[in-house]
Amino acid sequence: MKSITIKGSERESVGKVATKALRNAGAVPCVLYGGDQPVHFSADERAFKSLVYTPNAHTVVIEVEGGKSYNAVLQDIQVHPVSDKILHLDFYQLFDNKEVTMEVPVRIIGTSPGVLLGGVLRLNSRKLKVKALPANLPDFLDADISPLEMGNKIYVTALANEKYKILHPDNTVVCQVRISRAAMKAAQEAAKAAKAPAGKKKK
Repeated sequence: MKSITIKGSERESVGKVATKALRNAGAVPCVLYGGDQPVHFSADERAFKSLVYTPNAHTVVIEVEGGKSYNAVLQDIQVHPVSDKILHLDFYQLFDNKEVTMEVPVRIIGTSPGVLLGGVLRLNSRKLKVKALPANLPDFLDADISPLEMGNKIYVTALANEKYKILHPDNTVVCQVRISRAAMKAAQEAAKAAKAPAGKKKK
């Protein structure tokens, strides 16, 4: 999985006054969990744009003053309800021998015969939770729609891989090809035409 580097500064004070001062200065207060003890740090809000405002999944290298570096994944984000300004970020530290859970985007590949015939592809799950060792975290979960006829579905079981575990019930629908209104209308008209009595032959 691709990684993004975030450079920050450790926070000596974590009170409300200090936190407000950080935000006023354009920085975001953050916490890194998963190690021996939480690491409180802050970084410029602009440093998180390529991590937060993207449909892709990334791991993170957090570099703080003093030469300390941590591998992590984003676990939680708090944003302002009106301005969408990032208020706080939680990270979880990665270890090579310890599995981690994170959301991975679904990528559609192939061409569906059902879509070519007028069906509409619906992506029910844009991201799925997976659990794996850091080295086995995929960039995407590929859903091959090549076999999908109109009305068919792909379940999470079709995306299974021995390198990671998908944390959703087996009956979770990833995507499906639905019959469009135009295709449904055409089918109904064709059915009516087939049932209509044939015209009488002239003598």
